Parts: sequence; structure tokens; C-alpha cells
Amino acid sequence: MNKKRLSLLSLALFSLSTQPTWGNEAADDDLSALLGLSLQELIDVPVVTASRQAETRDQTPAHITVITRQQIRERRYKNLADLLYDMPGVDFQRGTKTSQYNQFAVQGYVGPNKLLVMQDGVRIGHPGGGNFPIAENLALYQAKQVEILYGPAAALYGADAVSGVVNIITEAGNASDGSWFSAGGGRFDSAEGSFMGGFNLGDNVKLALGGHAQQSDRTPLDRHHPDYLKKVDGIFGSTTVLPAASREDYVGDISSHSLFARLDYKDDLTLGVYRYRFNSLTSTGDPMATAQYDVGAQWQTTTDTVYGKYRYALAPNLSGSLMANYSRMEVDPKAYYNNVYNAFTKGYSYIWGERLELENTLSWRLNDAHQMQAGIGWQKFNDIEAGSLPLPYRPGRSAGNQGQLHMNTDLPIHIDDVSFHNVSAYAQWQAQWTESISTTAGLRADKHSAYGSSTNPRLGAVWKASGNHIFKALYGEAFRAPSPEEKLTAYGMFDGTKDGDGRYIGENFQIPNHDLEPEKVRSISLVWDWRPRPNLNLISNLYHSRISNLVVGKTVADNDIHSIPGAILITPGIKGNAGRQKQTGLDVSAQWRYQLSGSWSGDLWSSASWIRGRVDEGDGVDWKIPYVAQHKLKLGTTLRYQERLSITPSIYWIGDTTNGRKKEPGSALLPPAHCSGSQTAPNRCTTPGYTLANLHVGLHKLLDGNASLWLDVYNLTDKRYYAAAGSGSLTYWDMPQQARLWMLSFSYRFK
Repeated sequence: MNKKRLSLLSLALFSLSTQPTWGNEAADDDLSALLGLSLQELIDVPVVTASRQAETRDQTPAHITVITRQQIRERRYKNLADLLYDMPGVDFQRGTKTSQYNQFAVQGYVGPNKLLVMQDGVRIGHPGGGNFPIAENLALYQAKQVEILYGPAAALYGADAVSGVVNIITEAGNASDGSWFSAGGGRFDSAEGSFMGGFNLGDNVKLALGGHAQQSDRTPLDRHHPDYLKKVDGIFGSTTVLPAASREDYVGDISSHSLFARLDYKDDLTLGVYRYRFNSLTSTGDPMATAQYDVGAQWQTTTDTVYGKYRYALAPNLSGSLMANYSRMEVDPKAYYNNVYNAFTKGYSYIWGERLELENTLSWRLNDAHQMQAGIGWQKFNDIEAGSLPLPYRPGRSAGNQGQLHMNTDLPIHIDDVSFHNVSAYAQWQAQWTESISTTAGLRADKHSAYGSSTNPRLGAVWKASGNHIFKALYGEAFRAPSPEEKLTAYGMFDGTKDGDGRYIGENFQIPNHDLEPEKVRSISLVWDWRPRPNLNLISNLYHSRISNLVVGKTVADNDIHSIPGAILITPGIKGNAGRQKQTGLDVSAQWRYQLSGSWSGDLWSSASWIRGRVDEGDGVDWKIPYVAQHKLKLGTTLRYQERLSITPSIYWIGDTTNGRKKEPGSALLPPAHCSGSQTAPNRCTTPGYTLANLHVGLHKLLDGNASLWLDVYNLTDKRYYAAAGSGSLTYWDMPQQARLWMLSFSYRFK
């Protein structure tokens, strides 16, 4: 038995042996109560993402989507990637990005560094605001509900809250609900397990514990897409390093695990710990011409977050919360890549970041119509970014004392180790002028040690025109400080060649840019929330956004002789503030709770999205936004028979999606069918659209009434489809996606 399977078995055995008394998966009696609720009552579930305090969706001017525990369970959102894939206005490209695995865009904003991901109001993403994997690692076994706020929210949350905010809400351990475990396996050597439990440690203390582990070899894409993954020569310079006849088979393994703990004392104090880890190959998204598919060449990213919240009341109408958290993320120093950029030999990278945050917030209810929120905060960051190392980074030594040389040279490698801090203050005023009209006005000020001061307003209004119609308008601004990854990342390799002045010649280098400035975002959205019947809800969200000072990749105009003393770098790549982006879009979504004859009932959810966006990367040309489909349609329904059977099919129609490639004036087109435009009107190339279907079937109340059996089938029709991929000449335009995958899972709830 291999180590991965042994770890999954151990996880399941641990959950059985502890037999605690709490369940985070919805219980059958909870389901009975849920089915008796109208859609209106479900909509009135309190949310905290919108204003950092409990309120209903009707009270906030923002577009909010709330996914309950029961919906997470029935729709089989096993992780945050599954959930986001199903959301309106989200484009998701799975397995296309080496360092972050999945690439996605939310209403035209590309990348996880523009989406703020929190758990119980605490950041759990990259400590310095950089990219991080949103994949199987962010499992949802601990989620009571997930709240998604669309659009800029920096007035409340600061940097990173550009495309929106995701808040995973958990709850205190509860001895009355029982505990549960789940384990399963399926095609492509896929296996997974999770558990959740809780303890009552006296009358006032509750403890919740949970964890998950999963692994999958994934589809052998070379068999399913032989034209895309042909065995070809691996060439460095003019030398064939890896002859095609001796090339390795394709591999695409992933694995992840997480641990969660939460301790609550009354309603006053919460202490939490959360760890997640994700392993994927450094060849993810790369063709055989540029990478060696080495199962040992993996990105191994681990993120830890520890936090505490103390809630207090200063007066009957004045309360506050003091929060402290510490977060760190590290890429395993033994992680290496094996590709054309280092002559198909082992090259090492190292990323390490930490954040310490203190924040105090106050909520003051002036009277029945007016309330104020205010807060002050302090954050300190430390980051290390190291690439193209011939040997593993040694964490026991400082960044400046690694003693490594650029390969094939006697030039020392410089590794950046930076520290910076940010001080912030915000205030928001919410006013209920009449029974049907309310407004929100907020402002946040940040002072960053590296980027100076920034202020971001937030203005909104809500008009309840009638019991069935709610209109919302929101204007917001946000800023995004460049991450250390964008500012400091450096990589490249020398082959030993020198110029006439004795300087080593380097090509295909990426160099740091210490002069990057923050991006600035402005956005307006109009929401129409229509509820013609208690069990039907239609929402339209029209938005327009602009980004200025856009951070993009570009090429240095002249050869660089300063970044590495003793070397000349031939037109290297660099991140710079070079352009602007704008997009206009419309998301229309619907929810319908229906009752059929007899014991059958169900829920239907759907969304249709349209977006048009352009980006000028400083070259004077308005290109289409990359990794975005202009049209998307998503549809799903859950059909239930009593409380014993649930059937959830879903279907996705994704239109042609822009990829990172451009049709530049005079450029060759390979393949021409994927590109449009002309020399006078250049454009991005596109990845063909696709239609994808999934099916989830659950049998419940098995054995003694506490067990469920699930069959999950992804890509039901075994469609050969592609995701929009990279931009460089050595990367895929279209990344082949997974073949049909089935998983069989068993879960048991203790009472």
C-alpha cells in the first residue's frame, strides 16, 4: 500500500476512533427542517461578508451569493474550486498554471491575487497578497456556509479585495449534532477522506476538529489527447538533451490535505488554527517540448493560519472585536522543476512569506435608523522569493547567506528578503432613511511602508420598491499592492557564453522590478433582485469596472547590464505598470425551490453571464481580456425523494475563451482557426468553447439511518475539451482537460 493511500486510511480510522460529537455535514433532521423553508427564508440567512457584521442580503448594496451547508453537500462542492466554477461571472481554467495550478477570472479580474479569500473573516491566502492554489486544498468539510461578495471591497478589507471577497464561515463545536467521516475512491487512482467532530469541554467551552486528505493520478492525457502530448525532443539551445525515443510518459499527479481546529469560549473568544497543503507537478500546463514529466518535480505549498478573536461590549449599543492573526506560506525548499529553462536539469525555487495582523473594530448603533462601523489595523509582512537555484534553499540560513552561484558561471545569486508594513483605518455609515430606502457610505485609508498612502471610498443605496423588487446601486474603489512575487521574482539560466567584454550572456531571464506601483480599481454595479413568488428568486447584476496602473509582463527595451553584475541579459522580461483594463458585464441568475407531486421536491439554480472587456498593456493596442469567455451558461438542479435520494445533474456551456496568446501585426498564426483580427486590428487568440455535464447521486438513511452513499460522475459524456492556457511561444494555447471521472464515497454520521 503506497503512502498516499495509507494516509487516507489513517485519516478515516482516526475519525472512527475519536468518535466525537459534532457534525459539519448537514444531518437528516436538518434536511427535514431545510425542506420546510421557503426560498425567501433561505435568502434571509445572515451574512457578514458584505459589511463585516451580521445582516441579510437585502440590507447590503453589494451583490452577494450565499451557499448553505446543505447546498454544498448536495451539489458536491468538495472544495472552493468546485464552488467557484459554478458561480455566475466566473471563468475557471483547471490545471493550466504551474505555480498556482488553476487559473480563473471573476467578472474579468484574472487571478487569485485579486480575490480575497477568508475563513471566519481571517485571510487564508498568500500572506503577501500573491498567487496561491485554489484547488482541492481548500476543502469545505468545515463550512457552515460560504459567502461571495462581487466587486471591489477595499473600503472594508483593504488590498486584495479587488474582484470580490469569499468568506468561508465555520461554527463552534456542538455536542448535539453528532460527528461524521467520509471516505471514497474512483478512477485514475483517486482517493479522498475527511472527518469533522466536536467536543463540549464544560458548559462554556467548545472545540471543533476536522481534516481532509486526497490524491489523484488524474487522466493520462497523453493517451486521451495524443496529438497534444506527442513525445518530442527536449532541446536546450541547439543540443538535443532528451531524444524523443527515450522520453517519459505524461504524469499529472496532485494531492492535498488540510487540518482545522476551532476553540470557543462562550460567545466572547474564538481561537482557530488552519493548515492546508497542495502538491502539483511543476510541469502543469507545459508541453513535452518544454518540460520533463518528472513525478518528483512538484510544487509543495503549505499555508498555516493561527488567529484569535475577542468580542466585547462597551455599552448596550456599542460593541467591538479585537482580532490577531499570524499566517505563513512556504514552498518546500526541496521542490524542483525540470524544464527547458534550466537545460532539463533540476532547478530549485523557494517562496516564503509571513503576515502578522492586528485589528480592532467597533460597531455603534446610534438609533434604529443609523449605525456606524469603524476599525483600525496594522499588518507586517516578510517575504522571500528565490528562483533558478542550482541547489535547494537552506531555510536555516538568511537569504543573503545562501552562497549559491548562477549555473555555468562564477556569479553569485542575489536573493531578495523584504519586509514591509501597512497601517489602516476605516469607517462606514449605514442609514435606513425610510422603510424602503437605505444608504451606505464608507472610506478606508491605508499607509503602506513601500507604496505610500491610499484612500478608497464605498457608496451604496438600496431601494425596496415593493415586496418583490429590490434595487441596489454600489460604487467602490480598490487598490492592489504588487505582491512580492510580481516585484521580486527572478529566474533564468546561463549556458556559460560570454560577450567581448567578458560578461556572461543570459537569455530568457525574468528580472525584479522594485519600482512597481499599486493598481487602482473603480467599479459600479446595479443589482435588480426580483422575487415574483416566495420560492423563486431572479437576480441581475450589471457592472462596469476599470483598472489603472495595471501590472503586466513586458520586455525590457534594451539589454540589461545592471540586474546581475558581470552579466548582460538579452531583453529580459519584467513586470511593470504599463496599462489599463476595463470591462462591462451582466450576470443573470435564478433560484427556484419547487415541490412535485408526492414525496418529490427540488431546487434549481442557473446563471447566464455576458462580458466584454479590453486591456491595454502599454503597447497602445486594446486586447481582449485573457482567460475570459464572453458568454457562459450554467444550470443545475437537485431532485429529492423524501430524505432518501438526491439526484443532482449540472450542465455548463462555456463559449470561446480568450487565452494568453495574441495575434500581433505580422505574426504567424498557429493554428489560424484559433485567432481573429488583422494587422490593423490585432486581437487575442481563443480556445474553443465546450459543453460539460456532471452528475451526483446520493442514497441516504442507509444502515441505521446515519449513512450515505454517493456516486459522483464528472464529465459525464467523456467530452474532450480544453481550457485556455498560457501566453508564451513555448506553452500550450489550449490545455487538455480531464476525461470522465467517477468517484464512489461513503459517509457516516455518529449520534
